[in-house]
Amino acid sequence: MAKPWRRCWRWRTTASTCTSLLETICCFNGTSATSLLLRGTGTVSGSGNEGLSSKTVHTTSVGKSILTRHKSRLLYPTQKPCCFKRIHSDDKLKDPFALAQKDLNHLYEDIKKELFVSKSELKSLCDYYFDGKGKAFRPMIVVLMARACNSHSNQDGDLLPGQRSIAMISEMIHTASLVHDDVIDGSDKRRGKTTINEVWGERKAILAGDFILSAASMALARIGNNTVVSVLSQVMEDLVRGEFMQLGSKENENERFKHYLDKTFKKTASLIANSCKAVSILVNSDPEVHEIAFQYGRNVGIAFQLVDDVLDFTACASQLGKPSATDLKLGLATGPVLFACQQFPELHGMIMRRFSSSGDVARAWQYVQESEGVDQTNFLAQHYCQEAIRQISLLRPSLERDALIRLTQMVLTRDK
Repeated sequence: MAKPWRRCWRWRTTASTCTSLLETICCFNGTSATSLLLRGTGTVSGSGNEGLSSKTVHTTSVGKSILTRHKSRLLYPTQKPCCFKRIHSDDKLKDPFALAQKDLNHLYEDIKKELFVSKSELKSLCDYYFDGKGKAFRPMIVVLMARACNSHSNQDGDLLPGQRSIAMISEMIHTASLVHDDVIDGSDKRRGKTTINEVWGERKAILAGDFILSAASMALARIGNNTVVSVLSQVMEDLVRGEFMQLGSKENENERFKHYLDKTFKKTASLIANSCKAVSILVNSDPEVHEIAFQYGRNVGIAFQLVDDVLDFTACASQLGKPSATDLKLGLATGPVLFACQQFPELHGMIMRRFSSSGDVARAWQYVQESEGVDQTNFLAQHYCQEAIRQISLLRPSLERDALIRLTQMVLTRDK
């Protein structure tokens, strides 16, 4: 049964600057115009239509910060004064992977049971990426969010069977999308190994991805919650829409960045956001708790992809497990390129022709290296992580909540 939630005023500091491009980043989501400058940080909102609004007074000069009064939408239900002098203490935060390990034991074995088929070749295709060598990043977030929501809702914190199923389903949907992406992109490397489409061919790869999605759908139906089914079905729609968005581009610079962030939400963050929301639904009936879970996943998911786009320019192929400069070779203009275009307008023509002319990829790569595109994209990722921390801090303190806070640091500092 939902409990009444006490509201209060909370204080935080914000540094704010503006440019027309980053105005677009926050404005396309209908939020107030707080943004980053070329070397600044601030509050910027990304894609998704379910954002929580934030009432913030902004500074008018670069680098200055002021105390701002923020009315939180939700706090844990206690009679104590709601005052976190510090949201968290870095030295006390638990390692997210270690904390989730118990719940993730046998995850891939359980997924293989869902994919059980008598035909040996189809089984080999479906099991190919479920070899236990993946990061299990999405399931890890899901089980931590589930336990954080359970603790917040005065439960004992233990994972419900349906919540663990959602963690498993999230990994299945993600892997199926990778199989299909590799076919679309013609990729030959994934996670340091030859892709399914290279080993078995494109037709069988597509069928394998379809089969994994069908098995995930059946597992989802067995949870028996219509709202959860609806929430996770949205993920599959977003994946398809995001892929179509990736095939196109925008002439206008501001529209182009909006398009990029919206595509990033649909292709990457939607799965994390809606999986987090789904596990919260199973334990709490309060829509504001669902929204906190969704917003944490949305912001972490967008930050994760922004860092991934940076690594395409800064990490070597051995670190990534796939060739570097992949996005440019596919004709994709990601964050570092879009920011670099502000300093090097020559990139505009290359973006519109999707780097298809001879020498485009090499020149675009050089422009990004000479620009502040990588730094600006990292600043933007930092913002999204700050917003994720703000959201998850509205839940009752718990080991899992604090681990989700630490996870934002790990997203920003990862090198592969």
